[in-house]
Amino acid sequence: MHSPDLHGAGLGFRRDHLIALEQQVPDCIDFFEIAPENWIGTDPDSAKRLRAFSERFPFVVHGLSLSLGGLTPLNLAFLHDLKRFMHEHQVPLYTEHLSWCSDHGQLYDLLPIPFTQDAIQHTVARIRQTQDVLGQQIAIENASFYLQAPINEMDEATFINSVLEEADCLLHLDVNNVYVNSVNHAYDPYAFLRKLPKERVVYIHTAGHYQQEANLLIDTHGAPVIDPVWELLDFTYAEFGVFPTLLERDYHIPPLEELLPEIEHITRLQRKHAA
Repeated sequence: MHSPDLHGAGLGFRRDHLIALEQQVPDCIDFFEIAPENWIGTDPDSAKRLRAFSERFPFVVHGLSLSLGGLTPLNLAFLHDLKRFMHEHQVPLYTEHLSWCSDHGQLYDLLPIPFTQDAIQHTVARIRQTQDVLGQQIAIENASFYLQAPINEMDEATFINSVLEEADCLLHLDVNNVYVNSVNHAYDPYAFLRKLPKERVVYIHTAGHYQQEANLLIDTHGAPVIDPVWELLDFTYAEFGVFPTLLERDYHIPPLEELLPEIEHITRLQRKHAA
């Protein structure tokens, strides 16, 4: 399903941290994640610097632009480039958001797919096409969203389960997104997690967010992880088992050393449940 080398706690591979990482990769970092759109076709120097890490550490590629729920045709040229990129860097896992982000051009936002049977069939066909091109299963990430579509025919968990089953793909579980949605849409995040298929989980994200109102959280990845999200991650390991887990920090990126305590927290939780 994926490389056994992919385990433990990881961090997004950011150019902001490149010099510090080239000097020394902290022991608590077991793997890295990159957005392939930011590295495919990059300049030769950047490609060489990336290769120096991918030769020593496992990587995950986490897409930003495939638009699995979109209406315009999938970008097959990108998928073929992605396949070559993954082979070149020996990347075992590609994940994408269960969302859409294009309409005859990129919209630069991850927008929710309506929870309808038609949307399931449409999205499943695009996931299958993606898996056929790449020659492997992909993992889809549960997305954060802020408005309920008036045409919804089912709840979020039912929609996710149906897509996973019909597309025969894997689940990239983002616990912060579960928490954000639970506050924004007033549901129990623990009950939500119990509805998801344990056998399809392969990868986990955790992150911080921004509280705009008491009942409105914005998924920014721009702040430290808060205690309720750590508690939800703890529960996730207890319920699903321990999976490779990434700390996301995409906004207000601090120096590398300021992120290490959060990565070490992931490791402590993993060891607790592995025992």
